[in-house]
Amino acid sequence: MYFYTLAMKLGIDKVHDFLSLFGLGQQPGIDLVGAQAGVIPSPEWKRKTMHQPWYLGETVITGIGQGYMLVTPLQLAAATATLSMHGQRYAPRVLHAVGDPLSGVISDTAPQALPAVQVDAPGAWDLIVKAMAGAVSYGTAARISTSKYAIAGKTGTAQVHAKKLGVMGEEDESDTPEPLRDHAWFIAFAPANQPRIAVAVLVEHGGGGGAVAAPVARQVMDAYLLNQASTPPTP
Repeated sequence: MYFYTLAMKLGIDKVHDFLSLFGLGQQPGIDLVGAQAGVIPSPEWKRKTMHQPWYLGETVITGIGQGYMLVTPLQLAAATATLSMHGQRYAPRVLHAVGDPLSGVISDTAPQALPAVQVDAPGAWDLIVKAMAGAVSYGTAARISTSKYAIAGKTGTAQVHAKKLGVMGEEDESDTPEPLRDHAWFIAFAPANQPRIAVAVLVEHGGGGGAVAAPVARQVMDAYLLNQASTPPTP
């Protein structure tokens, strides 16, 4: 309900413009072929692509990432890293270093800074980090909380097919055919106040983000931060 209300108060144009600052709806500029731009919808986009007007209800569902909105795990990982760095952005890349076959010298590739996301409200970034840390400490991703390091994260569930009105949360989908089950999402960075890693996990048709995708992210972060494998936290 919070994000429904927030989207309505902001309006679709402000939602579109602010999300675009994070690189959503745009080619990520990574050194790979086939990367997709996704879609951050707007009234102008809908007129151009579908020749239809924008409806108020579409603003509401865009506020929770549904409807026409399309993002990739890479885009969400980059956006999560931007949140962790209070708006600083860097172009994602796969190539870590280049080796000269004659001299044997190995040179690291320099990070490419992108225009930072600017916000006017003092303390806005700290508030977001606090909220995401709360989601892991006592919220929808509490099952992956650990005393070894603080995690800031956000669970997500992307619907694959329409459901009855009023159905909320991570409901049991055991009787739903697998191709129609929700996609499970989870984004996170850690340690929360001194970030070293940002992660985005998508489990297609996996169900709820907190139950399925978050434990996968925890395993990735354990391997990176603690140099150890971990077993998934018990649901």
